Amino acid sequence: MHSFQTVADIHIAPGGTARLDKYVEGLCKNKRIAIVTDKGVKGLGLMDAGIAALKDAGYAVFVFDKVVPDPPEDIVLKGATAIRKFNAGLIIGFGGGSPMDTAKVIAHLCGSELPIESLYGVGKAKGPTLPLLLIPTTSGTGSEVTNVAIITTGKTAKKGVVADSLYADRVLLDAELTFGLPPSITASTGIDAMVHAIEAYTSIREKNPLSDALALTALRKMRNAIVTAVNDGNDIEARNDMLIGAMLAGQAFSNAPCAAVHALAYPLGGFFHVPHGLSNALVLTEVMKYNLPKADHWYGEIAKDLGVGQTGSSLIDEMLRLKEETGVPKTLSEVNIPQSAIPMMAEDAMTKDRLLMNNAREMTYDATVKIYEIIL
Repeated sequence: MHSFQTVADIHIAPGGTARLDKYVEGLCKNKRIAIVTDKGVKGLGLMDAGIAALKDAGYAVFVFDKVVPDPPEDIVLKGATAIRKFNAGLIIGFGGGSPMDTAKVIAHLCGSELPIESLYGVGKAKGPTLPLLLIPTTSGTGSEVTNVAIITTGKTAKKGVVADSLYADRVLLDAELTFGLPPSITASTGIDAMVHAIEAYTSIREKNPLSDALALTALRKMRNAIVTAVNDGNDIEARNDMLIGAMLAGQAFSNAPCAAVHALAYPLGGFFHVPHGLSNALVLTEVMKYNLPKADHWYGEIAKDLGVGQTGSSLIDEMLRLKEETGVPKTLSEVNIPQSAIPMMAEDAMTKDRLLMNNAREMTYDATVKIYEIIL
């Protein structure tokens, strides 16, 4: 028995943001649109043409740009309050994973009036939501096609809202929006997307033929495009492949969930504010080595599909090569994480049951400590 769900309406249109009025047709009944984003995306002017197109078409537009990385609950609630007051008929999440995750939860809060505490967990978020359009500006999280939003609930604690009501009504992939991404962010978000695909392919509980096909296609696209996109940020073909690859990986892991790489990556973000994609890149290859006794055949299938070898070790070598060629940091020390933090991070990683239960090999506290020590 397998089941598979994803966003029903996806548009791939380089330059499409400038014609945003065309991509909101049929979604907004009252001509009032709220855009959820962050100051960085707004400051780069990435939304300007889209907002102008909406206003020319007679829409009233409200921009909530207070989203920050690892979005805290109070910012989500502030956004929901402001957007309720504006009386939006459509929410657009515009940016990386944090604005899109925030937009998903706000759409739920504005549509259902439920308290935010009741949404955390798997399958808890029910009820009506406001229509939602998601437009990613990085090629990494795949958040535009997942039913997951990660919110920071305490000083460092993160909770997930995982429910089918979080799927967007429509997605617009505009590769031109990613032209401005610096090489370091292109690299870490790209490897993040490859992690999603690798973990979906080896997810022991929900792995299925559709997620497998999407994961392999995502990896093929990302592997061929990532070095080009890092070296030439305005190569439209590479940028488009990266964006599509990240989305396909998102569709894969939304149905065959992520595992220990993510569990070990979260404490790096929670305690030290290391960006999520970079956290995944840092722990990836050592977690893969740990998983080899149980996942070698799956890693080997991916290696064969990519034409890089026949075994799991060949895939690990290929990921090491990509990390080398794209110049992402390789040690915890490079991102200012001290050895003294390892026990605390390992304890935190072990609380991520939602992820660890999908790992090919059972992850232990001692193994987690050892992995952190190797990459120190």
